[in-house]
Amino acid sequence: MFKNFHIPIIIFAVLFALISNFGSVIAAIEFLTFTNINITNQGYISIFDFNQTYWIGNQWWRLITPIFIHFSFAHLAFNCLWIFILGEKIENTDGSLIFILLVIFSAILSNCLQYFWTETSLFGGLSGVIYGLIGFCMIIEFDTQYERYKLPPALYLFMIVWLLLGFAGILDLFGFGSVANFAHLGGLISGILFAMIYKNIYVRL
Repeated sequence: MFKNFHIPIIIFAVLFALISNFGSVIAAIEFLTFTNINITNQGYISIFDFNQTYWIGNQWWRLITPIFIHFSFAHLAFNCLWIFILGEKIENTDGSLIFILLVIFSAILSNCLQYFWTETSLFGGLSGVIYGLIGFCMIIEFDTQYERYKLPPALYLFMIVWLLLGFAGILDLFGFGSVANFAHLGGLISGILFAMIYKNIYVRL
């Protein structure tokens, strides 16, 4: 009944990137940020904390919505490409429900880790979710020793090395800008956890 959920995720990311001019128009992405940002008529910005946003404001959608914020064309293009590749493989193999649950789980965990470790709300991107998809595929394939998603093993190594380079600050030196390293780490952890649950409950190979 439901298919190709990775496509609307890409469409939403592209639309919000264009509307907000890649995050430069704060008012256009305010309802997507992890915590509430108040912009006054005078142009002043005040950022609410977690308790004000969630426990008082009940704005729980913000646990997920930072994944639709992107700050450059390269950032958007790279993320959308991998959502298309990995999303299609997971949806075709495991179904759209598993894909959507994995996206939600990895989005929440990666966004929370990034926020609580860095104490900033102005971050975004699908990278945490991508690491969640990578972690999921890696555990399922390595555990079963079966090319379920037909991804080259070198891809897993590359993504882990990329994560380590980010934490080492090397990506900043090469002009990749501010990288949400803890979102990447949170995504990878969430994908691994989701795969461990999934393979013990649903997978029958």
